[in-house]
Amino acid sequence: MSERKRTQISVPESEDQVKKVSLRQVRSTVHDHESDDVKPGTVKSQYFSKEGDPQRLGEEFFNQPCISLAKAFLGKVLVRRSADGTELRGRVVETEAYLGGEDKASHSAGGKCTERNTAMFMKPGTIYVYPIYGIYLCMNVSSQGEGAAVLLRALEPLHGLPLMRQLRTARRRDGARPLKDKELCNGPSKLCQALDIPRCFDRRDLASEPEVWLERDPQIGPQEPDLKEVVSASRIGIDSHGEWATKPLRFYLRGHHCVSVVDKQAETES
Repeated sequence: MSERKRTQISVPESEDQVKKVSLRQVRSTVHDHESDDVKPGTVKSQYFSKEGDPQRLGEEFFNQPCISLAKAFLGKVLVRRSADGTELRGRVVETEAYLGGEDKASHSAGGKCTERNTAMFMKPGTIYVYPIYGIYLCMNVSSQGEGAAVLLRALEPLHGLPLMRQLRTARRRDGARPLKDKELCNGPSKLCQALDIPRCFDRRDLASEPEVWLERDPQIGPQEPDLKEVVSASRIGIDSHGEWATKPLRFYLRGHHCVSVVDKQAETES
């Protein structure tokens, strides 16, 4: 969440640079035969939403300190449902914590609340979507703490991979090599493209939003990831922020093939 990325660059994407494939066109050409239904589990938790879905995580889950939430996100499943009912799913494997006013690398550094970063100061679980380079988006979720939020950095694609690939390919140059499955969501802007996360999701509530939400993975159950399997490393792209550039506020699942950047030194120390 580096401040050096705040400048928006209005660069028109010409036809020879980007395939202009509309979301409707993409969906009309993708026939995903995977099951869209996730059978409800029997596990009960204080974090489950009270809206009736036993797997969806409710507002209690998001109401925790930023670092705790960043780690708690690991292993959870982000679900994106489109207007036509198509669901895309990805397991969170990498996050970054931005601690609010004290954090010099945060958009809310110094406690400054602006029109752009208002979502960071809203209740825990509020989605914060911001642009980088004027054409890409990143998705964050607010936590406890004034101006604190968690950046979703990488997902493991689980369901709807053909559509994810089409959505990613639509933003790539003609003739680019085919994307591997692990490359579909292994970066903050990549996952926003693959799951079709729009800017208008900014300030929406992840605990109640009908178009995007977070679930427990029914195959894993209620247990949290083993702390030995969580690597704590420095965040990406914030080198100009002094001591905050080296603080271990990025968290990822050790050895996972969808992690965006592996830190060998941090892995030996974690």
